[in-house]
Amino acid sequence: MKKMILKYGLIAGAIVAIMMACTAYLFMNNPEFKGNEIIGFAGIFIASSFIFVGIKSYRDKENAGVITFGRALKIGLLIALIASAIYVAVWLVEYYFFFPDFMDKFSAMRIKQLSNAGLDAAKLQAKIAEVNEMKASYKNPLYIIFMTAMEVLPIGIVFALISALILKKKVV
Repeated sequence: MKKMILKYGLIAGAIVAIMMACTAYLFMNNPEFKGNEIIGFAGIFIASSFIFVGIKSYRDKENAGVITFGRALKIGLLIALIASAIYVAVWLVEYYFFFPDFMDKFSAMRIKQLSNAGLDAAKLQAKIAEVNEMKASYKNPLYIIFMTAMEVLPIGIVFALISALILKKKVV
């Protein structure tokens, strides 16, 4: 079971890491490109599909076609955790070694978007303050780790729950 969890966790992690690297590169070269979010979340969903594949593989190949909801959920959550850890690790390397000015560009782009959104002055100032607060928080590595994990892990948890519900199969 451990080998299978590691295999599918590494596959999912590689997919999200590659997609994140691509979107980070695209963003750094064209911050106005709106397709980055679509590409990034498509990568997360594709990678998360390996949670389903991993659970099904374990059920069918290693457990004689039987799996409980609890065991399936455990496998799915561990695959999601591995993928998320890889995603976070790759982002930390990218951010600190390749894109140390990411937050400067991101916050400038976000403030520009907010300025063009037609908000009244009070709401605009409040939103700009939020952006600046996030930029300041991003100086803390623990904040970066938490926020980066929250991009992938919740989706992985949902995929694990749904996959466990679909794939659970008791002995007849």
